[in-house]
Amino acid sequence: MRIGLTGGIGSGKSAAAHRFAVLGAAIIDADVIAHQITAAGGSAMPALIQAFGAQICDARGALDRAAMRQRVFGDPQARARLESILHPRIGAVMREAACEQEGAYLVFVVPLLVEHLPRWRPQIDRLCVVDCPVDVQVARVQARSGLDVPTIHAILAAQATRAQRLAVADDVIDNSGDLQDLTRQVDALHAKYLRLANKN
Repeated sequence: MRIGLTGGIGSGKSAAAHRFAVLGAAIIDADVIAHQITAAGGSAMPALIQAFGAQICDARGALDRAAMRQRVFGDPQARARLESILHPRIGAVMREAACEQEGAYLVFVVPLLVEHLPRWRPQIDRLCVVDCPVDVQVARVQARSGLDVPTIHAILAAQATRAQRLAVADDVIDNSGDLQDLTRQVDALHAKYLRLANKN
């Protein structure tokens, strides 16, 4: 069985994915793969440099994520070009990794899953959304990355809204509370997914 796990920036996807992993689920994280293919020598770097110029590289030759963020968030065409380079490569690595995984169920962690739902729906059995209020997201991102509030809101504006994610969710993790509350909800979903996987 395959679960799609998603949520907006700062919602707590990584914390939820970590708990699923502790419980024994196989995890394939799109963000981890994105960092791998945009590292120095990564498979996406030649196409990114060709599309955007060498100025999007840091001193090591990896993608300068802050520079790229500034480049694309105010330019929908540039963002579409970036996604056209990264998303097929990320998807190919995820599909290859999925074939190698064992276990009762597999969790794809995909930040923009809802934004690209037509492509993902056929690949997953259930869609799990990690949800919390926007002000909680902003506070978490500030504490984690030090981004300013306008930048965080620009990122949020480029993502699906809470309502859009919740409208298509099969399961919801309410992460407006503490880590203990998140853990309790993930544990309950783990038990549910094991039951469903055993029925198939």
